Amino acid sequence: MDNVILIGMPGAGKSTIGVVLAKSIGFKFIDSDLLIQEKEGKLLHEIISQVGDEGFRKIENDVNSSIDVTKAVIATGGSAVYGKEAMEHFKKIGTVVYLKHSYDEIEKRLGDLGKRGVTIKKGQTLADLYNERTPLYEKYADVVINCNNKYIRSIVKEIKSRLFSKN
Repeated sequence: MDNVILIGMPGAGKSTIGVVLAKSIGFKFIDSDLLIQEKEGKLLHEIISQVGDEGFRKIENDVNSSIDVTKAVIATGGSAVYGKEAMEHFKKIGTVVYLKHSYDEIEKRLGDLGKRGVTIKKGQTLADLYNERTPLYEKYADVVINCNNKYIRSIVKEIKSRLFSKN
């Protein structure tokens, strides 16, 4: 297993689960949103307000496409699945794991979308965004983990058993 790439909606727990998973399997942890902020020298919501959703997605796609690591857990931003090149790159360098939650669960977990740095079109609701992205997460996922009403440690345990029990 080269890398584990976590995808899913904002608020799905990609970063939190990623850190715990990386510690438990001895991998590095990379948060692609932090790489973007570091490269641009701005917070995500500042980048989005300056360059718009499409501009942000181009930056995100470029940064994600250039991640060159082994033995890492990579937590992506929720919009990473819009980057075709990045997602093809991720599929080549590791196993893509979709942390799936119901819409109701995501709605409960999220606060102010603007402050979180979520790309959302003018007039688009969270439900619209969820319905638009879910098929993309499912398309790119090698493994789908249903995370509804589960604790972090049980999600991590399930990921480990699904990815490493075959070896």
